[in-house]
Amino acid sequence: MTAPVVVFAIGNPSRGDDAIGPLLCARLDSWLLARGLAGGVELIEDFQLNIEHAIDLQGRALALFIDAAVNQEAAVVFRQIGPSATISHSSHALPPQAVLQVYLQTEGVAPPPSFVLAVRGVAFALGEAPGAAARAAMDEAMQKLEKLFAKPELAAWQALAG
Repeated sequence: MTAPVVVFAIGNPSRGDDAIGPLLCARLDSWLLARGLAGGVELIEDFQLNIEHAIDLQGRALALFIDAAVNQEAAVVFRQIGPSATISHSSHALPPQAVLQVYLQTEGVAPPPSFVLAVRGVAFALGEAPGAAARAAMDEAMQKLEKLFAKPELAAWQALAG
């Protein structure tokens, strides 16, 4: 059975603040398990998004992409996104909007309602741990995740989007 919500946590745990996605994925997994909500959410962790991730959108009610953001003023930004072939300010080669575009082109229908949780990252050096600012931003992001998964419904998520 396909979980109604899919979460893509993107990042490299060996590259400083780029670990934001995987670290938040682990925290979210623990939170969902503790509340008996894990069955409704599939967590997918990867170093970067690929066109094959479009397949993971099939049969979903909602999709969430979590990633470190470069050159972002706010510590945490949560917003709804749609398909697009345009370039974004992600720390990875293929932005979430492009994955949604691949889904649209291959499936011939709109992808599920999708959102990005962008968490500000500053330092991405190989072998470094996330910095203090990234850890604080992750705490703020986790609070947002708790609100989102307390009510994983489109209208609720849209109300929380900026």
